[in-house]
Amino acid sequence: MAVPLAGQTASNPAAGDTVKEPGDPGWTQLRTAWGDPDLRGTWSYASLTPLQRPAAFSGQDRFTPEQARARETSAHAERPHVWGVVGSYNAHWFDKGKVDPSRRTSLIVDPPDGRLPALTPEGAARVETRRRRTSGRPASWMNFTAWMRCITYHGVPPVSTGYNNTYQIFQTPEYVAILVENIHDVRIIPLDGRPRLDERIRQWNGDSRGRWEGDTLVVETANFSDKTEHRFPSSMNLRAIERFTRVGEKTIRNEFTIIDPETYVRTWTAERSMPRLDDYVIYEYACHEGNYAMTNALSGARAEERAAADKGALDD
Repeated sequence: MAVPLAGQTASNPAAGDTVKEPGDPGWTQLRTAWGDPDLRGTWSYASLTPLQRPAAFSGQDRFTPEQARARETSAHAERPHVWGVVGSYNAHWFDKGKVDPSRRTSLIVDPPDGRLPALTPEGAARVETRRRRTSGRPASWMNFTAWMRCITYHGVPPVSTGYNNTYQIFQTPEYVAILVENIHDVRIIPLDGRPRLDERIRQWNGDSRGRWEGDTLVVETANFSDKTEHRFPSSMNLRAIERFTRVGEKTIRNEFTIIDPETYVRTWTAERSMPRLDDYVIYEYACHEGNYAMTNALSGARAEERAAADKGALDD
């Protein structure tokens, strides 16, 4: 089946076109010495499956095998050098993952159309305010996002980008700790049922509490800062419910539901497969806001202001 061009749609996979769901049939759950499902190890949440279903695949909930291969080939291809353009990393340094084994055309599984729900008027106004603040050349440090300032990056729950889409999970009977590679944040998640932090205490990555529901680790996170920036529209009162279920020797199924009535007219849920990375080594991600980007961008803005002032003086 041909890959659809932009603006075109393709039918759902034909009968008999089997889709591999994440997980190993007949697999026996691995457990820790104290009896909990064993989630320990290094896992990737990199995915070439987009969060939202692209318009070109409207009405198609699964990529065909040909479409999935084409998407992966394009994503991992080396980009030609353009003279005069600084560019970015070459293909070797990117970590974009693959299309999810389910071949869904979106990580979002609810709503069924694979798209983020409609924004509330308040949510739409917040998105527009942020767009105005961050568009164009930054004139102030306040125009830089939290990502550009190396404060947070992928968020909780994370949406993958071009590299460093890696979790390392540690467990004890009382806690689960999740190290995220980019900006090396660590979430310490109590499992003992203790109350959440007072709502007046707000954190960049929120306050997480966990519990076991059968073989699934359920983590609820709230108390985000009013400065928190997710990779989707959100408010400080967002509540995220993540579910981690080991479904095979090499696979965790990760689901997350977003509850944010100040931003969306309804809740929404995404799902992805996280493969195990047995030989992966996580090094410190030493990003810091004193890097060249901020210094050069702000000095450039000041130079533009001086040039404009000089031109105004000449015009007078």
